[in-house]
Amino acid sequence: MPPASTTGNLNLSALRIRDASQGPHHDALIVYLKERTLKMLRNDLIQRNPMGFFGDKSERSLAGGEFGGILARAGVGKTALIVQLAINAMLKDQRVLHISLTDPVNKVNLWYQEVYRHLTRNDDATFARALWEELLPCRFIMTFKAEGFKLPVLEERLGDLGEQGIFSPSIVIFDGYPFDAADLNSLAALKTFCADNDMSAWFTIRTHRHEAPAAGGLPTQLNGLDDLFDALVRLQPEGKEIHIEILKGVDAPPSLVLDPTTMLIANEGS
Repeated sequence: MPPASTTGNLNLSALRIRDASQGPHHDALIVYLKERTLKMLRNDLIQRNPMGFFGDKSERSLAGGEFGGILARAGVGKTALIVQLAINAMLKDQRVLHISLTDPVNKVNLWYQEVYRHLTRNDDATFARALWEELLPCRFIMTFKAEGFKLPVLEERLGDLGEQGIFSPSIVIFDGYPFDAADLNSLAALKTFCADNDMSAWFTIRTHRHEAPAAGGLPTQLNGLDDLFDALVRLQPEGKEIHIEILKGVDAPPSLVLDPTTMLIANEGS
């Protein structure tokens, strides 16, 4: 069970009505209490989030130029996990560019809303919504058709965003990158681009049930590409549970699973 929320049941609207006749300093008090409570909620979510093993309270999960991958078969939970990773980074004021090569913007946004709703289900709804509004400037969603994704196009679009002061990411998520057709040179060039711009990158990597693994036990999709990755995590269904297996570069407890109801990370048996 997650620890009790530090935000309690403080209700800003009730506070405003109750104290409306308390003088000119009353509104300043309300603003202070709201900001303090949102900060407490933000810190509470960071502290109780098992995604902390992807980086401590102040650090991003990977350094600039480093690659991480989340591997699983279709429908097992890759997007749910990578969205949790993104929200954890946003809570630390890190800017996340989510690039989807399979889904439109509105569907990606629904993923974030659903995961955040589960993360804050035991918290005051008013403050959870207010915190979400604070987090949104830390995220930008971009979509491509998989067959049309090229590094020069990404460079141009990111350049436009940066020059206009709209968005400059520190973490890039590639959801749906076509690893079945990936080549070493293209990914190496992408890794260099990320390093040059101090961006780390996480990928969802779709595997297939009946494919024999390549050398070293990794899926064939990473054959010849695994040296580019600094961290690899696999989602492995076992009965009704989805176990999180660390393959490379992540210091995590061995008993983590995805809750099949919420698709949030939980300790096994919790």
